[in-house]
Amino acid sequence: MLGAVGLDDVQEAAYRGLVRLGGAGPAELADRLALGEPAVAAALHRLEERGLAARPRPGRWVPAPPGVALGALLTRRRQVLDEAERTATALAATYRAEVSRRTTHELVEVVTGASAVSHRFLQLQMGAEEELCVLVTGAPVAVTPTENPVEEAAVARGVAYRVVLEREALALPGQLAELTAGLGRRQEVRLTDKVPTKLVVADRTLAMLPLGAPGAEPAALVIHASGVLDLLLGMFERVWRAALPLGLGSDGELVEDAPAGPDATDLRILALLLVGMTDASVAKQLRMGLRTVKRRVSRLMELAGGSTRIQLGWRAYELGWIGGPPGRR
Repeated sequence: MLGAVGLDDVQEAAYRGLVRLGGAGPAELADRLALGEPAVAAALHRLEERGLAARPRPGRWVPAPPGVALGALLTRRRQVLDEAERTATALAATYRAEVSRRTTHELVEVVTGASAVSHRFLQLQMGAEEELCVLVTGAPVAVTPTENPVEEAAVARGVAYRVVLEREALALPGQLAELTAGLGRRQEVRLTDKVPTKLVVADRTLAMLPLGAPGAEPAALVIHASGVLDLLLGMFERVWRAALPLGLGSDGELVEDAPAGPDATDLRILALLLVGMTDASVAKQLRMGLRTVKRRVSRLMELAGGSTRIQLGWRAYELGWIGGPPGRR
């Protein structure tokens, strides 16, 4: 828990032990923690260096007050993180400006080799901020279902996953366990008989597409914002709309649901729109990305068969998504 302020496990255990005991020597603390005395002694010296412990007399260590000592470390860490965030924002702006000046050839990268393809795939997920759209085939190019260690962390920081899986991929080793874990993290997963190609799109600005014939050395195209990327996104959305949602049954088994309608988040967005809020206000209210809200509104309009926001409201009433005609409360 205190790794965030730079303490390792032994140092954290030593500090917690000092706080509980009010003070101790290395031998006593090592005995209480069931750790080696040399390791505990080294940890105590490190705590002293960081202002978390002091020696009122030789052989006796006491903890610094946590509210003061840890507060100071947290403040310094926040300052470092704030500076890193400012640097990342500046670099992102530079990157976007540079991408906008790229020539046609620079909008597409070729990645060759299993290791390079796997690394780029993980990099796309680590860099995503809002959404990942994924098509999964039954023949992995370089990454199997069990070789995705960054997915859980991406979901934890708020990245939404929309995954369409072709039925053949269910037989891949580890796939069922990964699907169950993903659905448990509230990822959106759908199933179809066949997807046209394996595909990953991050934040609708960067895509990865396999390249090469079966049996050849793994390779992939990384495609930046362009008309080609727009075509790939359009393909993903068509496949997504035609696929059936997967869910978890009460027994934890995978269940194919009926054709998708609006989920709870869609209905919250719809309710806020119907009281006159803008997309930006809805995004702020629900702590969602603006692009995510716009995407969900577009999907709602497709599901409802309306071409305007007013038509969406009336169709939502006719379809039973809301309890009364728009404007009548």
